[in-house]
Amino acid sequence: MLDSLLLYIESFKIDHAIATPVATLIAVLGAVALIGIVEVITKKFLLQSISHFAAKTATNLDDLMVSQGVFDWIARLVVPLLAYRMAGTVLQFYPAAVPQVTDGLVIYFAVVVILLLLAVLDVVYEFYSGHPIGMKLPVKSIVQVIKTVVVSIGAVIVISRLLGQSPVVFISGIGAFTAVLLLIFKDSILGLVAGVQLSTNVVRIGDWITMPKYGADGDVIDLSLVTVSVQNFDKTIVVLPAYTLISEGFKNWRGMQESDGRRIKRSFNIDMQSIRFLDGELMKKVEAVQLLKPYLQERLQEIANHNRAVGADDGSPVNGRRLTNLGTFRAYLQAYVHNLAKINTDMMIMIRYLQPDAFSLPCEIYCFTRTKDWAEYEGVQADILDHIFAVLPYFDLKAYQLQGAVVPPPAVIE
Repeated sequence: MLDSLLLYIESFKIDHAIATPVATLIAVLGAVALIGIVEVITKKFLLQSISHFAAKTATNLDDLMVSQGVFDWIARLVVPLLAYRMAGTVLQFYPAAVPQVTDGLVIYFAVVVILLLLAVLDVVYEFYSGHPIGMKLPVKSIVQVIKTVVVSIGAVIVISRLLGQSPVVFISGIGAFTAVLLLIFKDSILGLVAGVQLSTNVVRIGDWITMPKYGADGDVIDLSLVTVSVQNFDKTIVVLPAYTLISEGFKNWRGMQESDGRRIKRSFNIDMQSIRFLDGELMKKVEAVQLLKPYLQERLQEIANHNRAVGADDGSPVNGRRLTNLGTFRAYLQAYVHNLAKINTDMMIMIRYLQPDAFSLPCEIYCFTRTKDWAEYEGVQADILDHIFAVLPYFDLKAYQLQGAVVPPPAVIE
């Protein structure tokens, strides 16, 4: 087609040396005009039609694609594609310029594709950030990792085109600067690696984590590739480098929040001098306790059978087996905790003695509340301890309290 145009121009008695650039210029202007018409049609009609259609649909995915400019970037791909196909024909008489033009178009095309992919990733992040899946997966970190890979690959392609080298040659040349890059971008690389590790569902937005060293004790409100933001329960916000969570460790309370209950593991100290056998008077008192009746009936029968079998002399309580006020109290506490409505009876309930020391005998309550709310959980735990200290004297037991201890003055809150 360009040959026919050249012959037509030469028919006006114009020299070939002048007719050639004139024909090329006319072809270039024609190509630009055609590209301009296609771009106007694409933007004025196609993109507006897509925007109107997206506004009428029920889903917000297409609205996000419009707001992030996904369709705009797709439309911009038309220009380099059309120009690339026309370059050889338009520059027919200047073949040396074709590689330069096509290289420029490839670079432009690569940049547009990178920006298009980044816009698509932004759409994915915004769409899933409010989705239930987004609450289970660290979408932001995953998107940032993919963005890093996309930009890195795109940069390699663009730079290799600018240098006129194959991407493989360019990548192999980077190896010589690896040590320098590791030194300069140490924190960024550590954050990237940690972000990838954290993105494997180790921690996610909404998790309650604690890191006492950094004063972090609250909910994760933001999880990026290099930082983790934690809002403490006093509403302060702590921003942690992502790699500190991997290198130093942290406690994630998600397992507790997703379980059937929250654990109570609290001990109190019994004065060992108050422990004794049950006598007649104390026996009458504990027999009146409703929660103890099944225990006493079974245990007294068991003890009587055992003492009769071994011929124990009832003249001394040391002979044979006897009930103690501490053992009876432990049985009462087991029944009491088991009958509390706010305790999950499907999980372990245990009252046990810990290792005694020179001062007292620690007694530990181990059970799980049905509620996992912090304030409600503390209320259940406090109610149990209140009851324990109030009922201890009923069993002639005493809570151990160090005599003569110097109590520090209360802290002054400014």
